[in-house]
Amino acid sequence: MSLANQLLYQPFEIEYKELESFPKKSYRNNYFVLIYIVDGNGVQYVNNHHFNYRKGNLFLITPLDTYSFEISSLTKFFFLSFNQSYIDTNGDKDWVLRMDFILNNASHRPGCILKNKVDKPLIASLIGNIVQEQDNQQLYHGKITEMIVNTIILVVARNIALKLPKNIKENTGEAVLDILHYIQENIFNPDQLKVEKIGGHLGISTSYLGKYFKKQTGETLQQYIINYKLRLVELRLLNSDMRINEIAFELNFTDESHLNRLFKKYKGINPSEYRKNQAEIV
Repeated sequence: MSLANQLLYQPFEIEYKELESFPKKSYRNNYFVLIYIVDGNGVQYVNNHHFNYRKGNLFLITPLDTYSFEISSLTKFFFLSFNQSYIDTNGDKDWVLRMDFILNNASHRPGCILKNKVDKPLIASLIGNIVQEQDNQQLYHGKITEMIVNTIILVVARNIALKLPKNIKENTGEAVLDILHYIQENIFNPDQLKVEKIGGHLGISTSYLGKYFKKQTGETLQQYIINYKLRLVELRLLNSDMRINEIAFELNFTDESHLNRLFKKYKGINPSEYRKNQAEIV
């Protein structure tokens, strides 16, 4: 049974592999994969970019990413795979929305996602504990493993959140994350995305909101909203059979031609071509 099929019947899947070479092809999944380098070094490839990996690196592969590895020395990989339903059923509404937003807005570039130095030994310890639980199979090992997996995903979310958008720093105030969360929660309701609505909901004056957001993120509110909507378009193009006009309607574009123009302006290709090209990737 393939991993994708296994994830239909269980919330997550754990694999531990020691490899001298990685299969010579690029992969794209319809689920999330956390890949931890227990030992070894080489090159990680994601979406036509590359990164020299080493022991202690942690990578997040999202459903939009294509990836592969070129192994230089014997590498011990820890794979933790989970799908969207694991996020959707593993917390209250606010937790689900925040986790969905953060995980689906990873950078899609190679590189270790652990930006907080204190989180690196924490992740190493948590993964070591999972391996131990899997090896010993003692009473309640399944529930304990699940709790550790939840903690790992939360640590990952914390590290990604600190990088959203690209110019957010570790000392950025939580107000920015609250703004991002509000936008994500209301992305299907354009009336709620007006500056007055956002400011009123968060208790920030409209005259200050735009300047504050631009200073903290390097993007205007409007730029961020457009980029986030196009991100959702990409997800639907790759992970659904929705027609372009249906996507345009769901995300409140004026019409299909409006979506086509905007997508091509920002992505350099129209949505239909994007879907076709991505489908051809092995």
